[in-house]
Amino acid sequence: MDHPVARRTLLAGLAAAPVAALALPGPAAAAGAPGIAERLTQAFTAYGNSGRGWTGADSTYSVRLPGDRQLWLFSDTFLGTVDPDGSRPADSPIVNNTFVVQRGGTMTTIHGGTAAEPAAILSPDQADSWYWLGGAYLGAGALNVMFLRFERFGPGMWDWAWKENVLARFDIATLAVKSVHPMPSAATVQWASWLQRIGGHTYVHGVEDLGLTKYMHVARVAGDDLRRPWEYFTGDGWSASEQDSARVMAGVGNEYSVTPWRDRWLLVTQDTNTLFSNEIVGYTAPSPTGPFGDRRLLHTMPESGLFGSYGDPDVITYNAHEHPELRRDDTVVITYNVNSLTFTDVLEDVTKYRPRFVEVQLAP
Repeated sequence: MDHPVARRTLLAGLAAAPVAALALPGPAAAAGAPGIAERLTQAFTAYGNSGRGWTGADSTYSVRLPGDRQLWLFSDTFLGTVDPDGSRPADSPIVNNTFVVQRGGTMTTIHGGTAAEPAAILSPDQADSWYWLGGAYLGAGALNVMFLRFERFGPGMWDWAWKENVLARFDIATLAVKSVHPMPSAATVQWASWLQRIGGHTYVHGVEDLGLTKYMHVARVAGDDLRRPWEYFTGDGWSASEQDSARVMAGVGNEYSVTPWRDRWLLVTQDTNTLFSNEIVGYTAPSPTGPFGDRRLLHTMPESGLFGSYGDPDVITYNAHEHPELRRDDTVVITYNVNSLTFTDVLEDVTKYRPRFVEVQLAP
């Protein structure tokens, strides 16, 4: 059985970094009232168990849309129903990418295909290929979402590889696909980890994924349209050649966030210097290109591994990043994903394939 979720096992790993300036955090919530993270957990639990669309997914990016809409963007997604015992039917549909629109207390899943035969929102023209989505932002009159195209090259479960980066532009009102554009893909960098408009540029943070080692790379475009020429951070300047892109730091996840915070930039990532790490860490830097230091532990993911809350050695956690539109002063909202190396686990227990929401209080 070749399911997308079974294919998507992400490894973690990273080493320690310098100390100091990001103060030790703790959970943040208003006294006597559920915090944002708790409310989101409750909302996605109720919606996921309702049988009206999304029942679990990974990636978990988000964008605030006009019309009081919060858009959640997911990669591999289960659809269908949830049984009373908290399991998924074995024939639950799985598609490679979806949106969930949240407006007030209402959630709606957007996917391709039909209700009877759902498909991904966006699928490649190439055979044996699929898209996983990445960072997103509003700009140049559209919702812009980076996608990574992967392609199968053999019959084995792990016989697949990243092939290229593409930009998809969606209508902001209807969320229909407007256009798809090839993006720079010549330097083995997956340019989809994070997108951030700031000042006169849109920054693109990517990952050079070598398996057990992962490196941050940074690119940018002038203005807010990624179809314009890119330039790449070389370590001490910018180049028009993607081949000049420098390794900024090791130990980031495939998905992470780099956002303005006070007068600095905040990196939130899983610590991938250690295999299957359960640590979400924060770094700060004077610019979006680093250097990133002041390492602090932000959250320990309690589900991971044999000694985690599931007591299951196959459970993994990954793809931690912030949702800056949900930030309240110095309280940040972070998500991460939970999965299992054993596919039947995510059928038997829906909670093993749903995002987690946490709030962390940062102090300067």
